[in-house]
Amino acid sequence: MTQSNNIRAGVALMICATIVFALQDGISRHLASRYNTYMVVMIRYWFFAAFVIVLALRTAGGLGAAAHTKQLGLQVFRGVLLAGEVCVAVYAFTILGLIESQAVFICYPLLVAALSGPVLGEQVGWRRWLAIGVGCLGVLIILQPGMGVFNPWAIVPLISALMFALYGLLTRYAARKDSSATSFFWTGIAGAVAMTCVGLWFWEPMAREDWAWMALLCVSGVLGHWLLIKCYELAEASAVQPFAYFHLVWSAILGISVFGETLRPAVVAGAALVVCAGLFTLWRERRQG
Repeated sequence: MTQSNNIRAGVALMICATIVFALQDGISRHLASRYNTYMVVMIRYWFFAAFVIVLALRTAGGLGAAAHTKQLGLQVFRGVLLAGEVCVAVYAFTILGLIESQAVFICYPLLVAALSGPVLGEQVGWRRWLAIGVGCLGVLIILQPGMGVFNPWAIVPLISALMFALYGLLTRYAARKDSSATSFFWTGIAGAVAMTCVGLWFWEPMAREDWAWMALLCVSGVLGHWLLIKCYELAEASAVQPFAYFHLVWSAILGISVFGETLRPAVVAGAALVVCAGLFTLWRERRQG
């Protein structure tokens, strides 16, 4: 993949991707509140697997080149881990709503920075550790432990963030030997196989109108991934990644306007700390890079 550095176009595509992913989260919340989470994620992964197969067929070498890897166990584990993370995240939407789930989940870049040392052997300086500490403070403000109103289910999106951070680190590790096309291929295939093994046991009839929502969920998932791929083709990741935080803004708008959620002051304050800490971490990575 040949990369240019059209930052303006990359930013526009990233913002469009966050809108699509927020819409995807809203549809996932709607469907998972009416049907089993495993079934919803399984159907979504069937579409995802078809997408990566079509992409592989369109590239040089076809399926054989995309599937070729010397670290099959790692690639399969990555795919299964991401599928599990999606299940946890969707479940969090149903019990906490979009706003509070996303407010906690956005700490995942800080978890990536914290775990990059023990997992990848990268050096984490004191400035990054300070940013990680500020981000953890933000998460604590959101969760409000020991305040009587603390909801223990708020730990669920934190588990989702931890799983996604580990997935990101394993993706970096896999990139040392495999191309991004190979990693993307196994992400879809391994996840689809894993979710099929689980989801078929939880199959339940779906209303006709909800099949339309399911189709929109699958299309939005494919569109979101395509937008990200084009975004990273056009601009450097470090330049566009800060705009990924718009996902939280769109989720908040959707949660309030469609699902009747409320925006607690503690969530606003905590999320602001997490976002600032994440932006500082991205800035440090860009400087060191």
